[in-house]
Amino acid sequence: MSNPGFVVQLFKDGQKVALRVAKRCTVLWWALGLASSMFANNAKISPDLQVLLANPSSSVNVIVQFSSSPLNCSTTVLSGALPCTVVNLLGGTVHEVFSIVNAVAGSMLAGNVIALSNQPNVSYISPDRSVAASLDYTTAGVEAPPAGSSWWDGTGVGVAVIDSGIYGHPDLLSTRSGKSRVIYRQSFIGGIQQDDFGHGTHVAGILAGTGATSNVPGSRHILRGIAPNANLLDLRVLDQNGDSNDSAVIAAIQTAINLKSEYNVRVINLSLGRPIYETSSLDPLCKAVAAAWNSGIVVVIAAGNLGRNGYSTILSPGNSPSAITVGAMKTMETYTRNDDLIASYSSKGPTYIDMTVKPDIVAPGNLVVSLLAPGSTLAAAYPQNVIGPSYYSSATTGTPEYMLLSGTSMATPVVSGTAALMLQKDPTLSPDTIKARIMKTAGKTFPVSSVATDPTTGDTYVSYYDTFTVGAGYLNVAAVLADYEVTWLSSASPSSYYNPLSQQGHFVLPLTSNWLWSTEWSPDAVWGTTELPNGSTEIWNASYAWSGSPTWGTSIAWGTTGPSNTSSPSGTSIAWGTSGQGEP
Repeated sequence: MSNPGFVVQLFKDGQKVALRVAKRCTVLWWALGLASSMFANNAKISPDLQVLLANPSSSVNVIVQFSSSPLNCSTTVLSGALPCTVVNLLGGTVHEVFSIVNAVAGSMLAGNVIALSNQPNVSYISPDRSVAASLDYTTAGVEAPPAGSSWWDGTGVGVAVIDSGIYGHPDLLSTRSGKSRVIYRQSFIGGIQQDDFGHGTHVAGILAGTGATSNVPGSRHILRGIAPNANLLDLRVLDQNGDSNDSAVIAAIQTAINLKSEYNVRVINLSLGRPIYETSSLDPLCKAVAAAWNSGIVVVIAAGNLGRNGYSTILSPGNSPSAITVGAMKTMETYTRNDDLIASYSSKGPTYIDMTVKPDIVAPGNLVVSLLAPGSTLAAAYPQNVIGPSYYSSATTGTPEYMLLSGTSMATPVVSGTAALMLQKDPTLSPDTIKARIMKTAGKTFPVSSVATDPTTGDTYVSYYDTFTVGAGYLNVAAVLADYEVTWLSSASPSSYYNPLSQQGHFVLPLTSNWLWSTEWSPDAVWGTTELPNGSTEIWNASYAWSGSPTWGTSIAWGTTGPSNTSSPSGTSIAWGTSGQGEP
């Protein structure tokens, strides 16, 4: 195939999300006295927010977390209404209440942030940060059952696609009823079309497209998704430029949790991310992901496309220990998986600050052909990536229905679709069992290294097939559907530790971990001897992985100034290192 793929990256300054529903029932009080003169507890203020406080008169959008629920309402709350609340933002405005993380999103004067941090019920304040979006070869690459060969197609399982929207594509109609399988739509950012950006539609096709449009007599490529009869919830958070912010994503996650029973929401797909600024235990995005996971919903997240910058390049909320974080493989445009290689741009672990072992799994994400959203930003910006009927049939003309994109954003719905198949087969499965099975059954056979060349710059990049690059291995759908083992403890990704004396890395296994207490779920069994050649808890001693950085990736992944230097709106090709193209 000659068309280059577009690696989706969203490190742009997102527009302010106009979520004002809570405003009408919110009571805001002006703080009197000498609060502004009190000493600040800087541990409660994120580092990237502290640098915004130099201009006290400027307005900042913040997410304020509380040590206990900020909700306090004595009036009766009608069904479906947001609860009343008394929140002291020192004259600011509350935009949204997030009960799942004991937090509110709002705007306030920068000069009042320090005083706010001194309120005893306030536990952490961070900016409302910008968030951005990060098939036949694909399904063959992960050993997915071909059409008609299996009962498992995702029927009855609801998957929340938190993205840029989902266009009403014919491949998203039910083959049984002819009705749309997008059973719920809600936008947290407004918009004109169902998908102004075009990213969410592409993701939805990889996850649940039927391939109906491409299934014509003599078709060379039937572009069918992993779970072609799953139901989709379109929770739109990315605007026409692929921009968003933390509060919109958290609101969408909260909505998915609230709709779980009504629509059998069992999976959330998050093909988006932003840089890491604090430990996952404080990051509001990661806390929302943990809340969804604890509610019984599998959360699958893109690792990010910063792998060419080195190790410790996983994005948030992909650093969430509970979630399944996905890196990208290249199918090499062949149906066999034996020649598949890692995409050099796929972000690597361990995670910045927490040193969590990520990604958890890798799946096809390079040069993926999936559904097109007509009139979208991506279709207009990359017309060479729009795929016409000649790709799958003998027709030389016709309306294009598909598009070519690349990135870990495209690998993520492959895993989300797999989770939907597993849940259709056995609805009793817990998120921890699903994650453990996916990781343990993954393929463990890889080369020692591979070299990729950027098609635009000619620069070459060497990838090593270690735990921090390929996780527990290459997704194998057939193997995971044949597995029946169950976990009873946590499948949270372990953290890691590097011993500079022995020059070896080690897993750090918490007492609640499946990986610690059972030989069938031991690190050696789950990650395999290829990625763990030195033993069951030793990672490996290669100097290229640890790089001698005392701060675990700050000088490698983010540069000497820390993660904030990757957030330039115009830095897409620099940050992703791919010049907007996939790899051949």
